[in-house]
Amino acid sequence: MNKEDIIKEKFKQALISTYKVISEDFKISTKDKKSENNKNIQIGELKDINDKNQFKKLRAETDSEALKIKFSNNEIFQKNLPKKSSCQNLYKITEKIRYELLGSRMLKGISKNFYDNYKNKLNSSKNEKILKKEDVNISEAFEIYMLNKFFKIELSKKNKEILNFWGEDFKKSFDKHINYLNENLENQELYNAKFSELLQNMEIFNNEENQENKEEEQDNQKDKNDSNENENDLDDNSEEKKDEDSISEGIDGTDNVDEFRLDDQLGDQNTENQDSENIVQQKNLSESDKEYKIFTTEFDEIAKAENLETLEEIFKLRKNLDQQLTSFQDLITKLANKLQRQLMAKQNRAWNFDLEEGILDSSKLPRIIIDPYNSLSFKKEKDLDFKDTVVTLLIDNSGSMRGRPITIAAICADILSRTLERCSVKVEILGFTTKNWKGGKSREQWNKIGKTKNPGRLNDLRHIIYKSADTHWRQSKKNLGLMLKEGLLKENIDGEAITWAYNRLGKRKEERKILMVISDGAPVDDSTLSVNSGDFLEKNLKKIVKFIENKSDIEILAIGIGHDVSRYYKKAIKISDVQELGDVMIEQLSGLFEHKKKFH
Repeated sequence: MNKEDIIKEKFKQALISTYKVISEDFKISTKDKKSENNKNIQIGELKDINDKNQFKKLRAETDSEALKIKFSNNEIFQKNLPKKSSCQNLYKITEKIRYELLGSRMLKGISKNFYDNYKNKLNSSKNEKILKKEDVNISEAFEIYMLNKFFKIELSKKNKEILNFWGEDFKKSFDKHINYLNENLENQELYNAKFSELLQNMEIFNNEENQENKEEEQDNQKDKNDSNENENDLDDNSEEKKDEDSISEGIDGTDNVDEFRLDDQLGDQNTENQDSENIVQQKNLSESDKEYKIFTTEFDEIAKAENLETLEEIFKLRKNLDQQLTSFQDLITKLANKLQRQLMAKQNRAWNFDLEEGILDSSKLPRIIIDPYNSLSFKKEKDLDFKDTVVTLLIDNSGSMRGRPITIAAICADILSRTLERCSVKVEILGFTTKNWKGGKSREQWNKIGKTKNPGRLNDLRHIIYKSADTHWRQSKKNLGLMLKEGLLKENIDGEAITWAYNRLGKRKEERKILMVISDGAPVDDSTLSVNSGDFLEKNLKKIVKFIENKSDIEILAIGIGHDVSRYYKKAIKISDVQELGDVMIEQLSGLFEHKKKFH
């Protein structure tokens, strides 16, 4: 190792030591020293030991990452994240400034590192001509504004020119709140909440949102018109209420039909991508399934979990679930890590070559031997994550799931959601039950009209959205406790619930879609089965699952809690306790990620 390499290595070790001391986290390790229990950090490489600015930049970046660990609570950060996507980049800048300012007040050395690095960064901006506001990146302008206001960094002529285009907007929105924000740097909740509010109230973002809303309204109107046309084609004699339900289905995924038709319920995907054989099969299936009927959808409900109870009760139920999770905490961590390693191992791996840093590319060493003036070549492994994947967990919320089974199901959802999101797999958590016992308002209406023979499904459905695919686990975790509320758990009509979940998945843009059903056995609704054949609901479930398995690009599998559900699903496994959950999830999910589905 030559003198230059020794200097670089010593500097790197100094940065690591500094990181540990500032963050107060002594379990971290560098990327090339991975440990199962340790966190990994990426320390930048020093390319030129004669460039003082490189030293300053690396020291500042390392200090910033360490301070983030020490002072920034990600849960609070995510809680106050602005809903408008255009505000989110600016919001991230405000939080970075906050924890860096706290570090600057803590140690003068840190303060000098940040000041020198930011000054160099602002002075090295490109001298491109700026003619109008659209030429200036708002994030760049906002960072300049924040550095000037909070770090008191003097601006160059170029920086002032950039800020001129946005300065009035920033002054109007933030200047009068600077003292309040400075005073609350140590209170992340107040600081984040205030900046989030200010950003969302900026006129430039309000105008942008109005434009987006206009476009969305136009799209929705188009969807409504298309949906109306399709409904008229399907049934010219439909009632006005039925038309409205179909329009609703076109917008938010509600599935309201009075007569069950399998091609309508399961054919909600883009038929342009289906071959003619599949279309013919769908028509044949719908003709053979005419015996499945629905008496009325008038009283059915699709509800968000947070709207079914008071916030106080939801938090109380989540606390109850957390207490149940305590005894499994070590097991959960172990399972989550194991599943994550399995899924990450399934990802496609590739290498970037001819880099200036990374792992030494031994294949290029001969050219160094031939000509010592050639520079060393490095490579880095790159992972292609599962950004094209979405998983829906559909959980049976029936009365027979009370107690241990529903607790295990809630734990399943909690572990799966957290773990899959780490692997960039989006997760949706849905539940299904009925609003009432003994048929509810549907049966009351049936009684009033004279109890017609074989009315079909005769109860009021309740489908629950605990977590949508685009919502982060932290934002929805409180909802999962609602499953423990006994009064919520009633009857289970599985076939229609799977149809609903399937249709929601069908509208997603991800290439790979997985539907995992967590249930404790056969569909049961006393009201429906008392006035129809005994296998009425079971036959419907089998037909729907068979269609999805054979003629759909959506993967479906089931976990039976305490019961064998393999008579309904080809891919099914039975568990009786959470201790069995890890191996079940790993075996089932890993198998899906490894093998592409083959169509018959």
